[in-house]
Amino acid sequence: MTKLLEKALQEVSRLPDEQQDALAAMILEELADEKRWAESFARSGDTLARMAQEALTEDEGGSTLPLDESL
Repeated sequence: MTKLLEKALQEVSRLPDEQQDALAAMILEELADEKRWAESFARSGDTLARMAQEALTEDEGGSTLPLDESL
């Protein structure tokens, strides 16, 4: 555990139980959210590569406009 996390947890331990539980719930939800994003990106690698190639092909074929002209 890092020193910063230890310090944060020491501060949290001084809070009332209800506030400790609220912070713990927020941390756990954030960790779960990060895990879901990581899993989603891991599964989408082939799709993202295919979409990038399609975009490059369209650009090379002249089917795209510079961003400032497309607004």
